[in-house]
Amino acid sequence: MTGRRSRSPAGFPLMRLALHRRRRMIIALTLGMVVFEALIVVIATTVSAEQIFGAGGRKPPGAFKAFSGSNGDVSIASYPGLLGAGLTHPFWIALQLTAIGSLAAAAVAADVEAGTVELLMVRPVSRARLLAERTGALVLVSLLLNAAATLAVAAGVALSPDLHAAVPLGGVFAAGLLGFGFALCLTGPALAVSAAGRSRAHVVGATIAFGAVGFAVNFVALAWSKAAPLRYVSPFHYYAPGDVLAHGSVPWGQFAVLAGTGAAGIALAFRLLARRDLAP
Repeated sequence: MTGRRSRSPAGFPLMRLALHRRRRMIIALTLGMVVFEALIVVIATTVSAEQIFGAGGRKPPGAFKAFSGSNGDVSIASYPGLLGAGLTHPFWIALQLTAIGSLAAAAVAADVEAGTVELLMVRPVSRARLLAERTGALVLVSLLLNAAATLAVAAGVALSPDLHAAVPLGGVFAAGLLGFGFALCLTGPALAVSAAGRSRAHVVGATIAFGAVGFAVNFVALAWSKAAPLRYVSPFHYYAPGDVLAHGSVPWGQFAVLAGTGAAGIALAFRLLARRDLAP
């Protein structure tokens, strides 16, 4: 009986505590995601592309594909492009990075900085369990944020005949899955920095740098042909919600790259934590 209880959800006290301590932030981020994506849907259904980009059928520059989450022919001046812009907007990125940076910093580095990690280690809690449960909390929050964004967009597409004609619902859920893959891609490196670091500021800063530099590299690669090969090192090359919204299917190769990068970062975090000195 005792073994069964330890495997139940009630047997994950560190994960539950991590979620409880940041419940207000999690609620605020989730509500913010829903409201923002609902606003994007409203804009897409009430403001025409001509009003946004001008009349005469003029297309935005090719680099604008970065803002619609596209690596192909999907223009931001289209329904998939406009909805994709809501899933690559700096506000969307900021919400994701806030959750990842906060929870990744709290995984290890915050306790090392505060000197409380030694109190945790004197309890019957292994380093691997500590990181595993706190990683689980972070993954659950990332899943929640992407589910909230996906359901908000899906509701708008289902209620609007024009959007539904241009964007299949399957594409919306495929984009949501790819968004979760993107969150995992940043989660791994952030946890690795936390497992090796001694300051929460370093983890938060590294998380923001991963997101901001990744977006900038992808934008430059799309805008400048000579820099095109650099797009392969940016997570935003593999996270292309505009393309997914238009085509309606999951690009499993791109998802595998994102999730694989995240898994590699998490594995590195466990290795670093097992070998490091936890003394403040």
